[in-house]
Amino acid sequence: RTGQPYYNAIVWQDTRTDVIINELSRAGGYARESGQDRFRAQTGLPLATYFSGPKIRWILENVPSARADAEKGEAIFGNIDTWILWNLTGGPRGGIHVTDPTNASRTLLMNLQTLDWDDSILKILGVPRDMLPRICSSSEIYGYVSGGALDGLPIAGDLGDQQAALFGQACFDPGDAKNTYGTGCFMLMNTGSQLIPSQSGLLTTPGYKIGSQPAVYALEGSIAITGALVQWLRDNLGMIEKSSDIEPLARTVEDNGGIYFVPAFSGLFAPYWRSDARGAIVGLTRYINRGHIARAVLEASAFQTREVLEAMEKDSGIRLKNLKVDGGMVANNLLMQFQADLLGVPVVRPKVAETTSLGAAYAAGLALGFWPGLDTLRQNWQQGAEWQPDMERKKADGLYSQWKKAVTRTFDWVE
Repeated sequence: RTGQPYYNAIVWQDTRTDVIINELSRAGGYARESGQDRFRAQTGLPLATYFSGPKIRWILENVPSARADAEKGEAIFGNIDTWILWNLTGGPRGGIHVTDPTNASRTLLMNLQTLDWDDSILKILGVPRDMLPRICSSSEIYGYVSGGALDGLPIAGDLGDQQAALFGQACFDPGDAKNTYGTGCFMLMNTGSQLIPSQSGLLTTPGYKIGSQPAVYALEGSIAITGALVQWLRDNLGMIEKSSDIEPLARTVEDNGGIYFVPAFSGLFAPYWRSDARGAIVGLTRYINRGHIARAVLEASAFQTREVLEAMEKDSGIRLKNLKVDGGMVANNLLMQFQADLLGVPVVRPKVAETTSLGAAYAAGLALGFWPGLDTLRQNWQQGAEWQPDMERKKADGLYSQWKKAVTRTFDWVE
């Protein structure tokens, strides 16, 4: 009615719902379905503080009048895509209340088979269906901008951050994969129309749905802290003045000096899903200096990416021939070379590194007929840079083995 938020946005790294997650994991009377994978068959997701459905429940339980208004149909929910679409199309003056399968899938409330809200999960979490947006495709005309300089402009593309990057990287065929290096790190592999339940700690997710065409699914590995670790080094420790300073600092040393930085600031995501983990720097000696710490910060992103890639190859049975990369951190040449060394496959950066925005534009352009089809988008993709592996496999595997050992030191910290 008013268009005013009931509460501040709760971001994906916020862990305030850990009590709710633990309660759901114990499952009460649902012993047969208990544990972290209680909703995985329906949603493709483990129980984790990452997802927004439990955050809705937290708001309903902790914000005055929120539940009462939701029960009366006077309070509505949306992820950030829904919030923007609703406001652009008029907000309380007739704004559309919609989302797409990729964004809806991150609520822990959507059924992957039906691409609709799952009534059984809504009942367990106590979320009224009427407060949720209608799930549309990722590429169609949802409505038109209401007011302002863009009045009447059609809004025609809606994709989650990482799925948009998958689309922008032209990963249209089963087996195509990309990795986005941002605040966190997110690797997705196209699995076509096939839903592949992960046995290795990955997420099963919609990749995109173009108009009335069948949904295309993907496997996703989500890493909570990568670029955010560089920001932490800058803002909390003051080791660097700007994020780009980390590469020259890391280049002052030849290697990490034997230290490993596991950035489990809000637990570990894929492939572990350990909310009890917390960050650790291991292997410290008096030899270590600022350069070693900077290098360990960068290498943490590459090590975590290899963990996810191995899980993805195990689930899909597909051995990746190369890895397409995008996001802010791909400007770091030292990191990209180490990534290629660690994976043993070429790492490829496109000319347009901001592929999330490109993917959203592609989806809108398809809906409006600006592009005739996917073949045109394939031809539009161009390689910008490539890094070839340049490290002996024995050395790379030895470094990775030490990383895996370091990860175990972060477990069971939160009781």
